[in-house]
Amino acid sequence: MALNSASAEWVDGWIWFVMIVSIVSLGIAFLFARSVLASDKGTPAMQQISAAIREGAQAFLRRQYLTIFGFSILLGILLFIFYSFTKSTDLAVKTVISFFAGAICSGLAGFSGMFVSVRANVRVAAAAHHSLNRALQLALRGGAVTGLSVVALSLLGVGLIFIAFGGLHNPTQVPYQIVGFGFGASFVALFAQLGGGIYTKAADVGADLVGKVEAGIPEDDPRNPAVIADLVGDNVGDCAGRGADLFESTAAENIGAMILSIVLFGKFGILGIFFPFVARAFGLLASIIGIATVRLKNEDEDPMQALNRGYLITALCAAAGFYVAVRFLLHDNLWFFAAGLIGMLNCYVFVWVTQYYTEYRYRPVLSIAKASLTGSATNIITGLAVGMESTAMPVLAISAAILGSYYCGLHALPGQRGAGLYGTAIATMGMLSTAAYILAMDTFGPITDNAGGILEMSGAPDKIRDRTDRLDAVGNTTKALTKGYAIGSAALAAFLLFSAYLEEIGELVRQKTGNLAFVFERVDISKPAVFVASLIGAALVLVFSSFAIQAVGAAAQTIIAEVRRQFKADPGIMLGTSKPDYRLCVDIVTKAALKQMIVPGLLAVCVPVLVGFVFRYFSTVDDPTLGAEAVAGLLMVGTITGILFATFMNNSGGAWDNAKKLIETGAFGGKHSEPHKAAVVGDTVGDPFKDTAGPSLHVLIKLFCTVTFVMAPLFLR
Repeated sequence: MALNSASAEWVDGWIWFVMIVSIVSLGIAFLFARSVLASDKGTPAMQQISAAIREGAQAFLRRQYLTIFGFSILLGILLFIFYSFTKSTDLAVKTVISFFAGAICSGLAGFSGMFVSVRANVRVAAAAHHSLNRALQLALRGGAVTGLSVVALSLLGVGLIFIAFGGLHNPTQVPYQIVGFGFGASFVALFAQLGGGIYTKAADVGADLVGKVEAGIPEDDPRNPAVIADLVGDNVGDCAGRGADLFESTAAENIGAMILSIVLFGKFGILGIFFPFVARAFGLLASIIGIATVRLKNEDEDPMQALNRGYLITALCAAAGFYVAVRFLLHDNLWFFAAGLIGMLNCYVFVWVTQYYTEYRYRPVLSIAKASLTGSATNIITGLAVGMESTAMPVLAISAAILGSYYCGLHALPGQRGAGLYGTAIATMGMLSTAAYILAMDTFGPITDNAGGILEMSGAPDKIRDRTDRLDAVGNTTKALTKGYAIGSAALAAFLLFSAYLEEIGELVRQKTGNLAFVFERVDISKPAVFVASLIGAALVLVFSSFAIQAVGAAAQTIIAEVRRQFKADPGIMLGTSKPDYRLCVDIVTKAALKQMIVPGLLAVCVPVLVGFVFRYFSTVDDPTLGAEAVAGLLMVGTITGILFATFMNNSGGAWDNAKKLIETGAFGGKHSEPHKAAVVGDTVGDPFKDTAGPSLHVLIKLFCTVTFVMAPLFLR
């Protein structure tokens, strides 16, 4: 479909704007990285500990991505064969190219952040000797490398593939050809998040149970053989895993919004299809401004206040940029701008709710800490109850955001098919507009955690350790808040992708039958096949979570056995006269984590495809789309179940963690008391909830959509 000269000039201008902003953002990420790496690295002892963490993280990531890309190559070959037989060789080539592009960019997104985080930790520890403000800025700028790189790579990846496949000349067809990019990103993100989560919690559980509970030594004590593996886990789980997770969210959301905007092509033309790129570019600029403004007013100020100010500035700048995008690309339709603001407000609500349920200033965590007075059983019971309670407010927030943005879309273009769904797509863009800043805050957490561990292991004075403890406490909060944000954005993105899946099926049927009036927009759960597929979707979420948690337990057993063996074989470790074998623990947990991630990962990919393939044979002449409708039921119910379980597990795990930390401040008996031991057990139960199964579900519910997107032709007879 050709563009007139005026539209072409507008599109060219916005393309250049998006590409320049993306490249500039990568350049600023490089400058942040160079600034961090040029900082003081501290004492030789600190550098030695940091080097061990860095080597362990890089070794794990190298093995993990070799495993993932091995599966990716096999899957790419299968995709090529499938599309060659069902569609055309040309479409097969494009689908496989976009799949590999998404997989590679997702891998780069995870690796880029961890590359800096494992080097920033010792610089932050050294900066803490001089100034809390300097340590805060270094940690956030180290995290900003991840945030800016992830969003910029997402923009460049999807944008360049769209242009390369001829999107400027055929904008209504090319979005369907690049869905492989989202599938590749989701595929890598699931294994990166799952493998990193298994590693980090297996190491954490092993270090805590044998070190803190059995041996009675403090956290991050250099006598613990698993301490380096534990510090490595903070990076591979929270940096590399979350980076791949949010990369996949932004990429899949861009593609889903482009597909939904095709329906409105008559209203906005290619500018409506290109709107997600421009909105995301303004979000990048807003995040850069927000990150640059973060500083403490004085050394006594709570670091969280400085981060909150930066977030507020980011959100205000993103809102202003969003209005500019609506003004020039969507004909200044303020209803669409309102939908974007609803998404931004939903982000704030999710962050606030997560904070309420996971910070020890509030009732939920206080109730868990108090329950520890009567033992680990009551601690666990109360934590489970808190997690279940915490699902209510996020569900209300998601519901309000979807309904509000949907009706904004209806008011924006009365009587226009697809306008309401496009409103929900814009709300998703609004929520993800601050993704770079949020991800910077998330990576801030493991950097400060590692910095505290390095100081503890190198024997730094308590005064210096107190500074990193303040940053570490803030880092625990930002990690919890980011999980809440990830759930909210995943929920909106999943609804968007579900709607785009329905549109994809409709387009396939129109092409196959020649019936241009066909619309696929309803899923009838009263049909037995659809109901059964929906049950399978719900069960898949629980079975996947079970496998992920069991994987942590199995991997943790290997590290526990090794730590006990070292303590028994060399009594000098506990006396401090000999050094543990850290490298062996890192190697053991690496192999165990990579082995355990395979089954749940493949289960998530294969089951939705198998359901669609089987139920296509239940189709009849009167109901030719039953297979696709069954998959839609699986997507719908699986998404709902996944959102609830992810919220439950993330918040209960975070609450257990902070209940333990509250007791460690001296409340309810303090460290080494019976309530503290009960709280450690509760925290250990919550670890695989909040750092393995919960975060992996964010990716799972989006993977459901992207894999069915790509395999959609298989579900139609």
